[in-house]
Amino acid sequence: MDRIAFDEFAKLDIRIGKILSASTVQGTERLIHMSVDIGEPEPRSIVAGMRQYYEPEEMTGKSVVVLTNLQPRNIRGILSDGMILAASTEGFQTVKLLTVDGDMPVGSKIS
Repeated sequence: MDRIAFDEFAKLDIRIGKILSASTVQGTERLIHMSVDIGEPEPRSIVAGMRQYYEPEEMTGKSVVVLTNLQPRNIRGILSDGMILAASTEGFQTVKLLTVDGDMPVGSKIS
């Protein structure tokens, strides 16, 4: 395992977000498009390859951990402006969203 300096970790902006809505991306088997509230004036659009592990309706309403300061990417014509963090077993046989224990306001910074 490679280690990074604390200064590098400190560059990551990780916050609590709430998935407001989620839907499958047409023409794909894996992608889900979500609208995620991270405490900004407008929700973020995030695309994730989670469909083989979650149905969109299961994700809606969940409080999740979001990496907010990645460069946005265009995925299948949809802007993805963040990354929802998840844990996985080797080979991605099991994938689970990182969620919050109890109530935390959206936008709360993880440090």
